[in-house]
Amino acid sequence: MNRKWLGCCIAAKWNAARWIGIFVLAGAGVGLLSLSSCARPTQLISISITPSTGGTFGGVDPALYFQFKAIGTYIHPPKTVDITDQVDWQSDNPQVITITSTGVASPNQDCGVAQVFAEMHQDGNDIVSNQDSITVNGPAAEGCTPAGPQPTLTTSLTGSGTVVSNPPGIDCQSSSSTSCNSTFIIGTSVTLTGTPTGTSTLVSWTGCSSSSGTQCIVVMENSITVTAAFQ
Repeated sequence: MNRKWLGCCIAAKWNAARWIGIFVLAGAGVGLLSLSSCARPTQLISISITPSTGGTFGGVDPALYFQFKAIGTYIHPPKTVDITDQVDWQSDNPQVITITSTGVASPNQDCGVAQVFAEMHQDGNDIVSNQDSITVNGPAAEGCTPAGPQPTLTTSLTGSGTVVSNPPGIDCQSSSSTSCNSTFIIGTSVTLTGTPTGTSTLVSWTGCSSSSGTQCIVVMENSITVTAAFQ
């Protein structure tokens, strides 16, 4: 075999291998650049809590509860997943509603309204969900105020004396006013106590649910007027 030809053949094969290697490396580089451009972290962009219609508890009973879920929307890649156990659950009125780390909301101590929501801290940002309104309602014995206007107790005085109420609201003195009024939560039992002053020694009542001596008891189902007549 001609040595010159053999040398040329070997050189040609080496050059071909070199170019193939260059193309392979270049392809790998392109792949690395492509991976680098796609390797962005998953990013949370919003949180929605469900159900979003709110609700009402019929009393201050910690055994009652609502189960909420938190749904997170992400990009890189786009996806929507349940993140109930990952978010930080909040109540803006914990005396009314408490909520656990798993989204279970229950009445606590008071009646009223509370807003619950979920949030998550990611990459220096706080992502906060929509708010859901929960009402705790019930009887006046549990400190609840039913919806709508509440009844008014009016106390009218004749003669010389004073009338005060328990719970507070009425504090009436015949020397300064012959009529006093106050609004009470519907269903409240109000005790009025009449104290004769000046030359008066007795008090008689009209309009009470029940009365005995210096005391008059009124159950506030409707607005009512009670008269204390001092003699």
